[in-house]
Amino acid sequence: MARVVVSEWIDGEAIEALAAVHEVVHDPKLHASRAALAEALTTAEAWVVRNQTRVNDEALAGAPDLRVVGRVGVGLDNLDLEALRARRVAVTWAPGSNAASVAEYVLGALLHLWRRFGDATEHVRGGGWDRPAFMGEEAMGRTLGLIGVGDIGARVARRAGVFGLHVIAHDPFVHEATFAVQELGLELVSLDELLERSDAVSLHVPLTDATRGMLGEAALRRMRPGALLVNTARGGLIDEAALARVLADGHLGGAALDVRPHEPPRVDDPLAGAPRLLLTPHVAGVTRQSNARASRHVAQEVLRALAGEPMRTPLR
Repeated sequence: MARVVVSEWIDGEAIEALAAVHEVVHDPKLHASRAALAEALTTAEAWVVRNQTRVNDEALAGAPDLRVVGRVGVGLDNLDLEALRARRVAVTWAPGSNAASVAEYVLGALLHLWRRFGDATEHVRGGGWDRPAFMGEEAMGRTLGLIGVGDIGARVARRAGVFGLHVIAHDPFVHEATFAVQELGLELVSLDELLERSDAVSLHVPLTDATRGMLGEAALRRMRPGALLVNTARGGLIDEAALARVLADGHLGGAALDVRPHEPPRVDDPLAGAPRLLLTPHVAGVTRQSNARASRHVAQEVLRALAGEPMRTPLR
């Protein structure tokens, strides 16, 4: 029987599956206490995390028996992959598990902003009934620009077509023979052209040295006046101080941010008080269904690794 440390919240059935075979130490807030986490990892052979736990060399040094790390989700920037490789710790994740959830969020956020659902709700709650004041915008006939066309971006494109949106995309790793281009009719353009033509822009790229701060003030002002911006990828992709400025002066029509550079935001949050913002706490990919899919998949992968069996989704 091995010790499995779960330092964030995951689906209950996944915990039960692990506990049926191994000793499980599960505390959804364990990631927030360095000392408690270090103590739990001393004899751990498996470690299951989401996006809040920092899996770095310091933590790994205190877990000499660790054999496998399971990431419940798809983002990997909280994992020091070089340190894991150096210590020969296997890594598994749950690619595709939350793609549908994120795609639905993007379209929902755009409709929310174009139709001003939030403002209208507050107006009616306050006793108002001014119909002309809340005349919104249709999605049909508008252009949606996708920065990144992986699994999630392709699903957004497919759903966007149902609403009559024309979809253009920028992704240096995608070409004309890619599924999303061939089957969904995506038009590939440069980043500058995408920003200039899009009525809404949605981000679907990982956070790397190349993408960090990719939407700074110059890029944001290159966007069409009144355009919308949706970020369900990683907070560090956008210069938030610049975003606050382009929202305040009315250049952009609004933004929906599910991810932030600091989660939760710090007291000096540059977007505090910024207008026309939809803010959610990193839940675009978190639905009951996606949480169950990702948690159960990673639990089964961890069980395979501990049993010496090949995993289906090892991170190579």
